[in-house]
Amino acid sequence: MQERSVKVDHSSISRWAIRFLPLLEKVFRKHKRPVSGSGSGSGSGRMDETYIKVNGQWKYLYRAVDKAGKTVDFLLTARRDKAAAMRFFEKAMRANEVPEKVTMDKSGANKAAIDSIIENKEIAMVVRQVKYLNNIVDHDHRAIKRVTRPMLGFKSFRSAARVLAGTELMHMTRKGQMAMQGCERMSFAEQFYALAGQVRPT
Repeated sequence: MQERSVKVDHSSISRWAIRFLPLLEKVFRKHKRPVSGSGSGSGSGRMDETYIKVNGQWKYLYRAVDKAGKTVDFLLTARRDKAAAMRFFEKAMRANEVPEKVTMDKSGANKAAIDSIIENKEIAMVVRQVKYLNNIVDHDHRAIKRVTRPMLGFKSFRSAARVLAGTELMHMTRKGQMAMQGCERMSFAEQFYALAGQVRPT
């Protein structure tokens, strides 16, 4: 807005964000580069969850990155349990190749979730519960927290999920995860404009 000398109040920007961020995410996912191992059935992922305050209560942002630190997927959940972890794993596996290895912390709920998926889908996967190997995803959380911490929490789960999706989208763009024609030569702002240009409001 500043580039065009347009003054808009914060509440209007917030309403626009809640409306358009899901559309931006949908377009981005069509252009998201495959993570390490995709297409070959190999590769490894690191998953972890971090806390997000919504209406005064802690909720949980599940996230996973590949061995290069590229974002695999993310999901905001109301609870931190086996069912929530299963939803996250299933979402990530729908959009990406099944990894050869998954690294996580000592969470019993996460381990129970991935064990159930391995059994139900009859897939081969090495599961490692070694905290120090998860430093990549722990470090990656910080980029999201730098954006959300000044917000001092969200008022609703819906707005939190949408704003976090937009935050993750921007983070993935900065990490070079958008595969749109010519994007290698574009600045971050130019990539965003190219992405926004494909949004079709409903």
